[in-house]
Amino acid sequence: MVAGEVNMTSVTVKTVSIRTARQVWLGIAIFTLAGFCLGQPAVSLSPKSGPPTGELRVSGSGFAPQARIDIYFDAKDGALAIADSAGSFSQIAIAAPASALPGTHWVSAVERSGHAAVQAKFLVSTSWPEFHRPNMERLNSFENVLNVSNVGSMGLKWTFAGANVASSPAVVTGVIYVGGGSTTHDLCALNASTGALLWSYTTGGTVDSSPAVKNGVVYVGSDDGSVYAVNASTGVKLWSYSTGGLVESSPVVEGGAVYVGSDYPSGGVYALNASTGALLWSYATANSVSSSPAVVKGVVYVGSFDSNVYALNASTGALLWSYQTGGYVMSSPAVANGVLYIGSNDRSVYALNASTGALLWSYKTGGMIESSSPAVAKGVVYVGSFDNNVYALNASTGTLMWSFPAPLYVDSSPAVANGVVYVGSWAGNMYALNASTGAKLWNYGVGRIGGSSPAVVNGSVYVASRRGVLYAFGLKHSRERAEASRRPDLKMLRPDFNLKASGAPSP
Repeated sequence: MVAGEVNMTSVTVKTVSIRTARQVWLGIAIFTLAGFCLGQPAVSLSPKSGPPTGELRVSGSGFAPQARIDIYFDAKDGALAIADSAGSFSQIAIAAPASALPGTHWVSAVERSGHAAVQAKFLVSTSWPEFHRPNMERLNSFENVLNVSNVGSMGLKWTFAGANVASSPAVVTGVIYVGGGSTTHDLCALNASTGALLWSYTTGGTVDSSPAVKNGVVYVGSDDGSVYAVNASTGVKLWSYSTGGLVESSPVVEGGAVYVGSDYPSGGVYALNASTGALLWSYATANSVSSSPAVVKGVVYVGSFDSNVYALNASTGALLWSYQTGGYVMSSPAVANGVLYIGSNDRSVYALNASTGALLWSYKTGGMIESSSPAVAKGVVYVGSFDNNVYALNASTGTLMWSFPAPLYVDSSPAVANGVVYVGSWAGNMYALNASTGAKLWNYGVGRIGGSSPAVVNGSVYVASRRGVLYAFGLKHSRERAEASRRPDLKMLRPDFNLKASGAPSP
């Protein structure tokens, strides 16, 4: 080759080699990235929130085929899944621990090989969705923040002016629903943490009824004679149904139907389609029904001003039985272990066989039992009386276990949670009592508490007073609650080698 000439063959070969190498590396990079994305593990939870001890189902994908995968709730290994040939697993059941405090927690799915892991949030939260709660006992068995030892340290968190003195709050997924006062005629939705008003819906009358919340809908009665269904997120009206009488009764939603009482002249019980508001059936009593129904195992139980307690077929409204007391019945029934407990204006608490209506026992207090409705917990019935006392009675025998004297009569319905009874008095105090002994653990002056009854959820107590103010009480935010919601370090999780595999694929 002559000096100064360029070897084009060599240059061409080198250029082709460089271009080929770049293409190869680009191909490898694209393949690697695509493989990483396709193999990225994912996990889903159903449901995404629930109370302590509540079950959730975990499904995952993007793991190695036949991989052994530990599923943790926070730092506790709750289940062992085995992926199928596609690297997926489905519907593995774990439970939120009883000690899981309200707030955000983490579910982690970790391959035992250590090659893949993923986390998802789970919200521990308890609801009080209607006057009775779904167990019809005014009992919150999930409460794990407030207890006998610390409830004395409760303080005021916030107040909201404009609540109705007779409406009891419902609490669902961080929102409080409560009736408005005599001048506002509103159904109100409030932020449970701050008390900020989220929305309000104005009816044609005072909202004495306590709301019921189910499947994203709020159901409530009004003194304008109507039952309303309102979107729980927006406050937009979905439907209304006119009964022709005041609706002071609090609705219960069960099996796609809304059950509620109505006052004179259309006194009775109504069953409405929960989706449309269409009348399913009605049962006429001889007087007003301001008692809130309890619905258990296909039977609707309710009291009436005609002095009777009724049991009706939930599907048809047919009368199953009735029991006559010696006075009008405004109190709402609690039903537990096949027994119905209810108070009467004749000064007595009654225990009736829920199937037959037969009297099991009665206990005479020194005053009327009007709006106070029994709560039942661990074999004890708690109820207030116009003789200024809160009573604890043996649920099987009616024997007095203890009584607590309040300065004025007790028209509020007790709520029980984690060994504590919460109840208000006309003297203006909200009380927390030891459920076993009746000893006073805490009290706070809020002004007279009439028909409104407390709701106890997620470490907070909510109640309305006759000042037209809704009060929220709770403990100060503790370091323990903050620690409980901290995202666990995947490297620190330790598998439980005693777990047996769940959902293992077929060979």
